[in-house]
Amino acid sequence: MRFGVVTFPGSNCDYDAYSAIKLIGEKVEFLWHQSADLLNSDVIILPGGFSYGDYLRSGAIARFSPIMKEVIKFASTGGMVIGVCNGFQILVESGLLPGALMRNDQLRFSCKYVYLRVERIDNPFTSGCIRGEVLKIPIAHKDGNYYNFQADIETLKRNNQILFRYCDKNGHVTDESNPNGSIDNIAGVANSGGNVIGMMPHPERAVENILGSADGLKVFNSIRNYFTQGVKIERT
Repeated sequence: MRFGVVTFPGSNCDYDAYSAIKLIGEKVEFLWHQSADLLNSDVIILPGGFSYGDYLRSGAIARFSPIMKEVIKFASTGGMVIGVCNGFQILVESGLLPGALMRNDQLRFSCKYVYLRVERIDNPFTSGCIRGEVLKIPIAHKDGNYYNFQADIETLKRNNQILFRYCDKNGHVTDESNPNGSIDNIAGVANSGGNVIGMMPHPERAVENILGSADGLKVFNSIRNYFTQGVKIERT
């Protein structure tokens, strides 16, 4: 399989994502923001950073880049797309994912390890995890406060589109474990088709124990195994 990592002006996690894919032994290419060629990628990664300086709103300008026109077409035909941090913001701005990402409730940039509870495993991006498993993954953002209208949150719950929630190390979802004020402690969501996901924490920065955690590999290995091993997905 082949991964494509998009590089925008201001991306700063594209090389981390590239290295994470190399670590799991899969092919990966960089995709330039002005290109209209996805290079036959099976999975597109929109990395973290500050695309186009995050002018106007985070991800608002990147949404109109030539490569995103192709990513939107790719996703509409079932192509797999994962957006991390700024990539999540771009997917929301593009209309590929529901909701909005606002300024952190404490109005400060937050950079630290947090804990995530895996809510669903009937998804290519979490199929290698255990339901309820706690992952240790770092965050680095100022606009990571996920918001949606309560009625839409209920829709996300009914459709099992919430993939990750912020929690404590024991898996308890609490106000204290929420690093940015996200509604319902939401850290990652999927589209209704399950082929597009966004998450604020950075799995590509947690792929070796020397970095503090290797839990991020579970996300990338889930994708690989879904393609290469025909993983049986639990439906609940």
